[in-house]
Amino acid sequence: MNNELLEALNVLEKEKDISKETMLEAIENSLLTACKNHFGKADNIKVVMNHETCDYKVIAEKTVVETVEDDVMEISLAKAKMMDSKYELGDIVQIEVKSKEFGRIATMNAKNVILQKIREEERKVLFNQYYGKEKDIVTGVVQRYIGKNVSVNLGKVDAILNENEMVKGEVFMPTERIRVYILEVRDTTKGPRILVSRTHPELVKRLFESEVTEVKEGIVEIKSIAREAGSRTKIAVWSNDPDVDPVGACVGLNGARVNAIVEELRGEKIDIINWDENPAILIEHALSPAKVVAVLADPDEKTAKVVVPDYQLSLAIGKEGQNARLAARLTGFKIDIKSETQAKEIEGFLDYDVYEEEEEYEEGYDDYDYEEDYEEAPVEE
Repeated sequence: MNNELLEALNVLEKEKDISKETMLEAIENSLLTACKNHFGKADNIKVVMNHETCDYKVIAEKTVVETVEDDVMEISLAKAKMMDSKYELGDIVQIEVKSKEFGRIATMNAKNVILQKIREEERKVLFNQYYGKEKDIVTGVVQRYIGKNVSVNLGKVDAILNENEMVKGEVFMPTERIRVYILEVRDTTKGPRILVSRTHPELVKRLFESEVTEVKEGIVEIKSIAREAGSRTKIAVWSNDPDVDPVGACVGLNGARVNAIVEELRGEKIDIINWDENPAILIEHALSPAKVVAVLADPDEKTAKVVVPDYQLSLAIGKEGQNARLAARLTGFKIDIKSETQAKEIEGFLDYDVYEEEEEYEEGYDDYDYEEDYEEAPVEE
């Protein structure tokens, strides 16, 4: 038994996750390469290896001839008879080749074949390991800043957090542990190149999956997400179990679950609303915390007209239009928001009068017509 080789292969398999069978195949190829460098050809060479004990032999098959013209491929009848008297012309004689007799160049080439195979397999193992985590979140350790980008160690490989995938104003310290979303894993000659993000909406979804058991088990579904990283996120949730409150499950006891996510996102506000198949009800929920008087939604045109109390107009629009903007992204509808006073002044704004029994609210808010169209943030099912 070749104990040294067996032990070395076991260490490789344990530390680098490179299978013993793969390395034995690489050794066979390296021996054939060494033979080709030593003899000039290896067409008649074969390697016999016991994969259990790692014992191996290199065999050269030579044809018995009267006169030898190629000593690599042929053997004289006289020499063959000395080995075994039964050999005749045209027979094939198997002769063991001593690998220790190979020259320095042949030995170095064989070594390079094995090292190259180890590097290739190591890159392949790392790529497969992290490719399986693509579109998922992982915990990494901040290494250093590379210009305006950040190098994040994920365990066996470093990832790149580009400046445009970082939350504005977020600063990291070396050795700090952060959660990141794996955007893409590329296979390169220098190993896998991993791009990660702190701004992607799916980061929030994966954080809820890790914190909320009901989401992880599929009882509660996150139907849609709209996010402005570092500032605010709105998510719409739905429960497949009538006994489970989806919003309550995501918030947790005394807000424990959502607060853990907010802390990971460094104070980013998160609004959790109930999903509804009725677009009017969904839009009403999406505009929370503002109260809504009426919603007229056109599912075909993906547009909606919304009326809010006068004193709620600023809240519905949000700072710099953020609340309305996120609601539009969350629902996929183009939203036109008016106060009650403004809506009454626009003939036919709604097809029916919903204001007769409403209270009179404070006037004086500026008009805001939310015309810009936003696309719904894609969410993996």
